[in-house]
Parts: sequence; C-alpha cells; structure tokens
Amino acid sequence: MIIVAGALFVAASAREDYLAGCRDVVERARSTDGCLDFAVSADLLDPRRVNVYERWADEGALMTFRGSGPSGDQTAMIEHADVSEFRISP
Repeated sequence: MIIVAGALFVAASAREDYLAGCRDVVERARSTDGCLDFAVSADLLDPRRVNVYERWADEGALMTFRGSGPSGDQTAMIEHADVSEFRISP
C-alpha cells in the first residue's frame, strides 16, 4: 500500500478556487482501480493550506493515475508543497 499525505499552500484568496478545481481530480482518482482513498480539503486553521491524503493499493495504480497529472492552472496556483509518499508493507 502507498500513502501520499501532506499539504499544499496557495494564496488565501485562491484557495476556494483551487479546491473547486480539485473536484474532478478527486472523482477521477476515486474511480481509478487501486484507489483506496483520496481527499483534498481546506485546513481549518491556515487559510493558505490545502490538506492532501491519498491511499493506493500499489505503485502501479498510483502511477496510472499520476500519468494524467494536475492541470497547469492548478499547478500554477501552488506556492509551496510539503507532501510525502509512504510505502506500507503488510
């Protein structure tokens, strides 16, 4: 299993637009074979922070999904990212 977790930072004034743009990504991820969980959410304390949590059955599923990547508009909104990937053994 692979877990991807961390935070993205966008301008506080752009966070709602960023999150709205993530809706399609979340829907596509959750419908991808091997996606066990996928969430993108606003942080309750920091108006710039967007929390990311993904759980995948294996690296193949993650790489298949990652092939599509975020849109250029979404990527341009990210000022800083602190996201890590963890491999979990059964």
